[in-house]
Amino acid sequence: MLMMSRREGETILIGADIEIVIARIGRTRVKVGIRAPRETPVIAREVKLIREENLRAAGATASGFSGLIARLHPPA
Repeated sequence: MLMMSRREGETILIGADIEIVIARIGRTRVKVGIRAPRETPVIAREVKLIREENLRAAGATASGFSGLIARLHPPA
C-alpha cells in the first residue's frame, strides 16, 4: 500500500485518467473528490460489502423458498 501525505486542494493521480482530490480536511474526516471515466465504477467499500451480503442473503432466501414450495406441492 502506498501512503502519501496531501494537503487540502492537492491531488493524487492514478494512471492517466483517475484523479483523487483532497477537497477538505476536517477534525475527524477528510472529504475526497474522485474524477474518473464514467465506465470506471467508483463506490465506497462498505457499499460493495453490503451489496454482496444482500445478494447472498437473497440467494439463500430464494433457494429456501423454492424448497418450501417443492415440499408443499410435490410433483405428481
